Amino acid sequence: MPWLQLRIDTSAELAEQVGNMLDANGAQAVTFVDAKDTPMYEPKPGEVMLWPDTQVVGLYDASDDMPAIIKRLEKARILGEGFKYRLEPLEDKDWEREWMDNFHPMQFGNRLWICPSWRDIPDPNAVNVLLDPGLAFGTGTHPTTAMCLRWLDGIDVEGKTVVDFGCGSGILAIAALKLGAKKVIGIDIDPQALQASMDNAQRNQVDDRLSVYLPENQPTLQADIVMANILSGPLIELQNVITGYCKPGGLLVLSGILAEQIPRIEAAYGRDFNLDESVTDQEWARVSGQRQS
Repeated sequence: MPWLQLRIDTSAELAEQVGNMLDANGAQAVTFVDAKDTPMYEPKPGEVMLWPDTQVVGLYDASDDMPAIIKRLEKARILGEGFKYRLEPLEDKDWEREWMDNFHPMQFGNRLWICPSWRDIPDPNAVNVLLDPGLAFGTGTHPTTAMCLRWLDGIDVEGKTVVDFGCGSGILAIAALKLGAKKVIGIDIDPQALQASMDNAQRNQVDDRLSVYLPENQPTLQADIVMANILSGPLIELQNVITGYCKPGGLLVLSGILAEQIPRIEAAYGRDFNLDESVTDQEWARVSGQRQS
């Protein structure tokens, strides 16, 4: 089915109103995108953030009467007669195939591969994690996840107990288990993430060594390795909790951090850990270290 996209540039303050107007005028879907390549920092809990210059995109059936829709939109006070917009055809494709073609097996370090289920495994003798994109964050394509995977590949995980704080899709937990960890405890605030972690662990035949918990049910223990790929705000707020999971001499890796936030993270964790030199990838960073005895 052919489609049309109606694009309207507006502000963060007006974007939701414009989106509601497109929805009320027959848009099949409405999305918000950055109009000027502006960096977005982490929101506060419950906060919805939009870019200062936001583009609202409405998806319409090509058979819709777009001149009539534009005329109705012109009557709205926040747009007005003669408002600027772009109307463009959207190429009719097999979107499921297009989406699947964007994901390929990826190597992290020397041993570790993340492989979508519909692709051939490049190296059957490698440590292969089978993982498909889904609702929970984490497929290895984001720099924060990639940096943690490379870190995991470079340490000795054999027989270790691991805590994955903010486990998301379970990608780090499963990678640790495939690399030889004895058991992993996954913790996340999102029940869907816990379900995704267990589903992915079952697909990789390591679910018998993975336990997942909501924060209010998280167990008391000290692990050999602690991983937390979340955001700098929670990393600082939960520093005592995350540190408490790591036994003396244990290893820690933190990510979800912007490069400019490294000093705050190092200040928060440097009291208890001998920190390695931080690693950056694009604008993102990874902080790691060993807990002091």
